Amino acid sequence: MPREPTTRGDEVLHTNFVKATLDRGDPAIGTWAIMPSLVVADAIAATGIDFLVIDGEHGPIGFETAQGMAIACESRGVSPIIRVGGVIEAEILRALDVGAHGIHVPNVTTAEDARRVVGFAKYAPDGERGFSPFTRAGGYSAANAQRLTREANQNTLICIHVEGEEAVEHVDSFIEIDGIDIVFVGLYDLSKAMGLPGQVDHPEVLARLENCIGAIRSAGKVPGTIANTPAQMRTMLGYGVRYLTYSVDCEMLSRPYREAAMRFFEATGRSSEDAVVDARAGFERMPDENRREGDGMSTLERSLRP
Repeated sequence: MPREPTTRGDEVLHTNFVKATLDRGDPAIGTWAIMPSLVVADAIAATGIDFLVIDGEHGPIGFETAQGMAIACESRGVSPIIRVGGVIEAEILRALDVGAHGIHVPNVTTAEDARRVVGFAKYAPDGERGFSPFTRAGGYSAANAQRLTREANQNTLICIHVEGEEAVEHVDSFIEIDGIDIVFVGLYDLSKAMGLPGQVDHPEVLARLENCIGAIRSAGKVPGTIANTPAQMRTMLGYGVRYLTYSVDCEMLSRPYREAAMRFFEATGRSSEDAVVDARAGFERMPDENRREGDGMSTLERSLRP
């Protein structure tokens, strides 16, 4: 059931929907946003999920668009979380300043990495996050300065990614660091590191995941990972995952269209290869000024470049 949206411009200073869910002991569900679209973010948030991870590592999403997506999420009572490119101070700062309720930080492999993440995301005395109240997180007003620094450390959710086989092997060395809330096991990166790329249901990958989840729970942290099917979701919840991302926006959008196209081809006797041939033929028939070449630009667009 969707939560009530926020009603005051400074609510972001103290309302973190997904953190409240986890603090109650309940599991939380979200998804990944690769597509830089406020409309798509709003449509996903309207479903009643707990959080949306705006992907600034693999997706083409800039911080200006991310801020708009964060606003769309909050209007639906959904927590916007931003995945940054790595243990990068400037990106962590901007992600939180545009109003993210938390951050995902990939490729955390050592205890020092984990400490740096906490330091970049927390204000003094817990860290050294840069401070400006003239941001969305600060309500665009110096009047919120004391409140922001007082409340943000407690309300900011920090999720680190454990992705490589070596990081999983040594997860005990850094998961107990204060300030880390969620330890997210990146199944696709882990499967690749194990020589089983994409085989996230492989018994060896699942065994490694299950062992890692046990260590995370023992440290008092929230274990997280991804599921792409209802069966995978049940498996992950059975392992004790409490922070679950279900699939990715572009996959959820394209999958039913692929299925519909295949059923259409079966019903009409056409093949998917015929569709590719038809598309290529249509491309060749296009007027030159409308045709897009390998660089994604039409002849007309290219001629107008300075």
